[in-house]
Amino acid sequence: MVNTTLMTSFLLMGFAEDPEMQTLCAVLSLLMYLVALMSNLLIVTVLTLDSQLQTPMYFFLKNLSLLDVSLVSVPVPKFILNSLTHSNSISLPGCAFQLLLITSFSASETFILTAMSYDRYVAICCPLHYETIMSAQACVMMAGASWALGGLFGALYTAGTFSVPFCGSSVIPEFFCNIPSLLKISCSDTLLAIYPSMGIGLCLGLFCCVCIVFSYVHILSAVLRIPPRKSQSKAFSTCLPHLVVFTIFMLSALMVYLRPPADTPPVIDRLPSVMYTVLPPILNPVIYTLRNGDIKRGLRKLQNHLPRKKRNLMIWLLSTHCSRLL
Repeated sequence: MVNTTLMTSFLLMGFAEDPEMQTLCAVLSLLMYLVALMSNLLIVTVLTLDSQLQTPMYFFLKNLSLLDVSLVSVPVPKFILNSLTHSNSISLPGCAFQLLLITSFSASETFILTAMSYDRYVAICCPLHYETIMSAQACVMMAGASWALGGLFGALYTAGTFSVPFCGSSVIPEFFCNIPSLLKISCSDTLLAIYPSMGIGLCLGLFCCVCIVFSYVHILSAVLRIPPRKSQSKAFSTCLPHLVVFTIFMLSALMVYLRPPADTPPVIDRLPSVMYTVLPPILNPVIYTLRNGDIKRGLRKLQNHLPRKKRNLMIWLLSTHCSRLL
């Protein structure tokens, strides 16, 4: 017989049960969080202050960095706090708020990546009409719609998930609240409330994937028709980082949300959650910076305007961050 005691809090399993290992995980997570936070904020600062980087591509990249900062700041600080205090509990409202923010920021990031692919499509396939199509007003509307639709989708998904009561086990075998684990411990057998939001999410995800594939098929076709090899290389250098970022983000998300949750999965089965929430915010600044001469010039200009101590700190951060990932 199912235990019908309603849940008021949950237990996040994390990655270790030993207190010393929990402390070690907290320290490592803190280091990764600071790297992701500082590198993305550095990109935002450069793109905001440099007048030569006020183009649609960099406008969307700035929004992507802000979303990365927001996404990584939802589950990781809570995990660090729980690991340091050796307490794995999270309240039901806290879990719902965490799920709302993670889903919203993830959906918004997918929409922003789609807008970035459209920007590259217009720039390469319709260069004569680029300034007209990708006007400042159009870019603001696309970015605003991405944030708004992400928030709306997150609210819909969270409302559907928490419209059913939870009973039985209160253990969530992840380091943050995610939908598959919550649905596993729900009391309802039908989960009719979650089906509409799942259907909408699937349709939106497929729509974004189709748009990006469509854009890059046309981009590839147009680039291959460019005679000079140097021009081809420049076109690929602006498109390849975006394609890599989108692939990493979508694959890690699919590993988290399509993998059937087990009752007590081993630690290695929880790594996709880390890839989904931590890896893209760490990799994105490196991927875009290493392949982009304009951002490198912007970083050097910012570096020259900083005091010497802050300049040395910035050099150390960039060199450490890049050496760990290359």
